[in-house]
Amino acid sequence: MLRKWRFERTTEPEEVHKAELKQRRADLAGLQQRLKQAGLPVIVLVEGWGAAGKGSVIRSLIRELDPRFFKVISVSMPTEEERRWPFLKRYVQSIPEAGKVLFLDSGWMDETVRERLQGGLSEREYARRLESVRMMERQLAAGGYLLVKLFLHIDRERQRKRLKKLASHKDTAWRAGENDWRQNKNYGRTLDAFQDFMSATDAPWARWKVIDGSHAVRAQLEAADWLYHQICTALDCRPAAEQPKREWPLLPMEPLSQVRLDQALGEKEYRKQLKKCRKELAELHNELYRKKVPVVIVYEGWDAAGKGGNIKRLASALDPRGYEVIPIAAPTHDELARHYLWRFWERLPKTGHIAIFDRSWYGRVMVERLEGFCSEAEWQRAYDEINEFERELTDAGTVVVKFWVQIDKDTQLARFRERQNTPEKQWKITEEDWRNREKWDAYEEAVDEMLARTSTERAPWHILESVDKRYARIKAMRLVIGAIRQTLDR
Repeated sequence: MLRKWRFERTTEPEEVHKAELKQRRADLAGLQQRLKQAGLPVIVLVEGWGAAGKGSVIRSLIRELDPRFFKVISVSMPTEEERRWPFLKRYVQSIPEAGKVLFLDSGWMDETVRERLQGGLSEREYARRLESVRMMERQLAAGGYLLVKLFLHIDRERQRKRLKKLASHKDTAWRAGENDWRQNKNYGRTLDAFQDFMSATDAPWARWKVIDGSHAVRAQLEAADWLYHQICTALDCRPAAEQPKREWPLLPMEPLSQVRLDQALGEKEYRKQLKKCRKELAELHNELYRKKVPVVIVYEGWDAAGKGGNIKRLASALDPRGYEVIPIAAPTHDELARHYLWRFWERLPKTGHIAIFDRSWYGRVMVERLEGFCSEAEWQRAYDEINEFERELTDAGTVVVKFWVQIDKDTQLARFRERQNTPEKQWKITEEDWRNREKWDAYEEAVDEMLARTSTERAPWHILESVDKRYARIKAMRLVIGAIRQTLDR
């Protein structure tokens, strides 16, 4: 891409390019309504050398667009606050909703290359970063997003001249930053780093387009042409992202029908264990905060299985300033208009904090699967996507604990009837609960597959036998304590 690049010298008059550019801008504006009608979200990543014209290209691309349907984000290096989340979080949470366009002035490439060149990433960490980027781009493309990736290229001498010109004027001197001068000083090394990143992240569904930034108007025209044709092609036929065949290190899970549910705990022993677990969790929460370790706890289970009471006892031991319980309901309009994992990336805890999810991203392979809210291809693909998502969390140092709260069908019926007959509990029972009960066997089959395909070594599933709620509560607290201790003791 870059190593063999030859810069062209143009003899064509600039006025010719300006006329063509004006027409192409109009063409892009005309596509906006089609984007909206098709529900096609577009991400335009503009990377390149300092002073290569990235800002000018973006200004040119958006000039005739309706500002209600696009957004521009100028991405700087992450703040100390942003570094308290996984690397991908700030990029995923900015993705546009269906029918809209996001322009990124630099992004995950610039951040990664900078950190690598400045010694902030080991070769192992760099390789892992590349894998994260490939995963994100593939998941977005598979979820219906169009990714357009542009790289503005200039030679060393032209970059130096432009930086000097910017630095010579008080109103533009800020645009010739320290990193830009560092690039120019180490041009060859930086060129190799750009090339390596682009080669590793070039895919049929997310190609890199190198644009000669030597001549501003011509570069803007080439960018507009490329974006226009990419959108037109995607409107006709979106590029399919292929899920790589991956063997996950899975732990064996027994089918729900074989889980013993006769475990019980007496009231006296329960109170004793509850007091002990609360004390341990409170101490561990302080250590988590001090060592900046994030924790994600996921609760899934049958209706009336006791998730709420279990969460309540677990949370009672924690500092309320350092945790959040997140109930997950049906997705809102904004959430439906984005990738299904977006709303969960949004809610991840920062380092030192705990997020407890009352239902989670596993709805994709349960309720969405069984109620027909997604296609079979989508929920089949979701097992690997979820494993990848959880790997991103654990790679970032997050403790992930996942619970399935298990009861039998008779216990559920008894609890449903109790709720119906108790005025203060009637809000807990809905027609949907009864409707889901009728699909018990189908749900059980889906849950068995979910447990078998997503109980990884890093993020295993734990079954909470909850016919006796007291037993399930203490077991959950002990498992959380054990998982946190295992991480803190490393």
